[in-house]
Amino acid sequence: MRRRIPIWVMVATVAVYGFLHAPVAALMVFSFNDSRFSASWTGFTLDWYVRLLERNDILSGLGRSLLVATIATVVATILGTMLALAIRRHQFRGRRTVESLLYLPLVTPEIILGISLLGLFVAIGFPLGVTSVIVAHVTFCISFVTVVVVARLRGMDRHLEDAAMMLGADEWDAFWKVTVPMLAPGIVAGALLAFTMSFDDYVITSFVSGPGAATLPVVVYGMARRNIEPSINAISTIIVVVTSLLLLLADRLRRPAAAG
Repeated sequence: MRRRIPIWVMVATVAVYGFLHAPVAALMVFSFNDSRFSASWTGFTLDWYVRLLERNDILSGLGRSLLVATIATVVATILGTMLALAIRRHQFRGRRTVESLLYLPLVTPEIILGISLLGLFVAIGFPLGVTSVIVAHVTFCISFVTVVVVARLRGMDRHLEDAAMMLGADEWDAFWKVTVPMLAPGIVAGALLAFTMSFDDYVITSFVSGPGAATLPVVVYGMARRNIEPSINAISTIIVVVTSLLLLLADRLRRPAAAG
């Protein structure tokens, strides 16, 4: 029988979440404001969303963000899944160290990662541009994918793979026909999380992107520094809604793994 949640807990929860999300809610509301000045509401309009289609800098930044996030997600998903399998399925010297280092990009401040990656690229003579942004995003996205896939592997029954091989399948067939389908929710959840983190990243990207390689968050930040207009609220609202949906989907796919 479920215990009833005390009223004060519900009130405190609503108050905390309201405090956290009130600025975002205000931004979304004023993205439909007819006035150019966000402080006063004059009426409802969709003009600022239509205007986004007229901004070549925003469209270029969006295309660049989608390109970077897609490539970084594919590469990070492949490498992260392989790393997760190595950590959970094999014993090797330094395994504990590798597993501990896996969490380093997750807890290190982004500004430190950005500075260190910039220093590395300069030291080896790697040109700054879209490619350097992709490499940087792969670097931190691998950890997100690996953590999610490792969680999925913890809830998997290895006896199913053994049973498949006992019935005549070799290791390769058992991997593709048994392991991968069972891992699929974790892989997809990790990929969605990686895509979201890559698409939203500003700090690291601002360090490692060269001329003509600005992604959408960098473009939006530049717009905000020059002048505040409701079109910034509109593109920010779109980013918030899309990333929130991706995170919710990733969480739904990841729950069976956590429950297992």
